[in-house]
Amino acid sequence: MPNSPSRSLINRLGIPPTLVWGYLGLLLFMIGDGVESGYLSPYLIDQGFSQSRVALLFTVYGVAAGIAAWLSGVLSDLWGPRRVMWTGLGIWAAFQVLFLSAAIPLASYPLMMLGYGLRGLGYPLFAYGFLVWIAAVAPRARLGTAMGWFWFAFTGGLPTLGSLVASGLIPHIGAYATLWAALALVAVGGLIALLLVRDDRGGAKPRTESPLVTLVGSVTILWRNPRVGLGSVVRVINTASQFGFFVIMPIHFTKTVGFSLTQWLHLLSAMFATNIFANLLFGVLGDRFGWRRTIAWFGGAGCTVSTLLLFYVPNAAGANFPLALVVAAFYGATLAGYVPLSALVPSMEPRHKGQALAALNLGAGASTFVGPAVVAAFVGPLGVAGVVWIFAGMYAVSTVLALFLKLPDESPTAEGAPQTGAPAAASAPA
Repeated sequence: MPNSPSRSLINRLGIPPTLVWGYLGLLLFMIGDGVESGYLSPYLIDQGFSQSRVALLFTVYGVAAGIAAWLSGVLSDLWGPRRVMWTGLGIWAAFQVLFLSAAIPLASYPLMMLGYGLRGLGYPLFAYGFLVWIAAVAPRARLGTAMGWFWFAFTGGLPTLGSLVASGLIPHIGAYATLWAALALVAVGGLIALLLVRDDRGGAKPRTESPLVTLVGSVTILWRNPRVGLGSVVRVINTASQFGFFVIMPIHFTKTVGFSLTQWLHLLSAMFATNIFANLLFGVLGDRFGWRRTIAWFGGAGCTVSTLLLFYVPNAAGANFPLALVVAAFYGATLAGYVPLSALVPSMEPRHKGQALAALNLGAGASTFVGPAVVAAFVGPLGVAGVVWIFAGMYAVSTVLALFLKLPDESPTAEGAPQTGAPAAASAPA
């Protein structure tokens, strides 16, 4: 393929040229997946379901997502990333149709549990399957940057542009029809990625061990290498508050603080617009400042502070949009402080990077139900303020845990930066 100017630019940006369409497809898929993130909770409550039942529904969705996130790495080793992504797209579309065509019109909570809950299997298989594909294709020297672009596309869609699309569509076509529009976006994005990416490394690799050994190894690595286990716990904490806030913050900001739903969706878009650019920033900073220190101080300590500010500043100032915008952006930026985990955790198990990636994905998926579960368990007795303090405490714990995430070859005097002699990007999962 000729080295065209556009291809040279893509190479300079650190994006594998053969996967360009995959990144675009991922962005569109995650926009569709994120459309509902800022308003589904209050929408279902307006349909007559209690806050605790909605929280439980989100928790079941998160459990499914956690299982799928773990399986995405394992199944990619067995089937190849392309087949895993097709499976994720099919699951998402089929159960979204069930949710919209039967569960919501009939106001059937059991059908919602089935349709929406099992739809949670879809996006991790698609997105994290592509993450494995990137790891197989990107050159070692640029692998960290390629992973940064993955998170740029992932969070650019969920919930940043997804919330923005929702805020634009709901006033014109209504909340229910907007959920159908989300299905269309997911379908278009999935098909772009799967039909236009021609790289043959998306197929299954020759097996060096049995499927059962691969499956079991992706779990036992959590205690075979305790640092990988700690990294997975830190990953759970990273976005637990995000998924918990999807349940309670739309209600809190609109019913208590006094913002309109459109204003809340704009705040959410600004929050994660900041986050997507911070993902790239903290990826670069991690290579220079040290992965471990970046995770601990910018991620853990930063989120401890920003989580409290996100609640207390609007509570004190009322519906002051510019001030709320500042604290929302700060919260979104600190969430990105954990980005170097994608390079650090697989590096702590260099002989089994695929299993370490599965463990990290398990943590990512688990956060989608841990957050709503915290809300479901504590919002009743402790209120929104109590839930916020629980999340802030979790972030403080993650700051301490991150300090123990040392590389196998890290000297006692090292402060968390990658060792010389090996490119920082080479430590991303493979």
